[in-house]
Amino acid sequence: MIRKAMLSDCLDLAALSLQVWLHTYATQGVRAQISRFALSTFTEHHFQQLLANSTNEVWLYENDEHLVGYVVVDLLSHFNDATHGYEVTTLYISEHFQGQGIGRQLLEHITAQHGLPFWLSTWVNNQKAIEFYRYLGYQIIGELNFDLDGELHKNHVFSM
Repeated sequence: MIRKAMLSDCLDLAALSLQVWLHTYATQGVRAQISRFALSTFTEHHFQQLLANSTNEVWLYENDEHLVGYVVVDLLSHFNDATHGYEVTTLYISEHFQGQGIGRQLLEHITAQHGLPFWLSTWVNNQKAIEFYRYLGYQIIGELNFDLDGELHKNHVFSM
């Protein structure tokens, strides 16, 4: 089931985010930069602030009343200019539920809500995500860097 996130979901959003982010990005283990970012970013308060900002939307996918994935959109964020539309800032699916069409359903849901185009970025070493977006027909339209405590990590920018 897909539904809009509420304040009561923020703790679960934080926990799922930690699970997905560490599984995806801490592929060689954890170190101070990774731990600091994950534990300071993926908090209940962070998601409360996201929900309080009217330019953001958070949509959840639940399975038997358990959060298994979510998508965040920033309706005012642009890549280079407004021609690429709004940004999908986060699409996280629990590793236990990947490959079941949940990510595709969440993207279809936000497309139904806000239309196309939109853009999103993913780390160049996140092969699962890159294959997923290519499978759905997304194309690389540019690159940007993610700053992890002074370390720059290259990301591909995708759009339809």
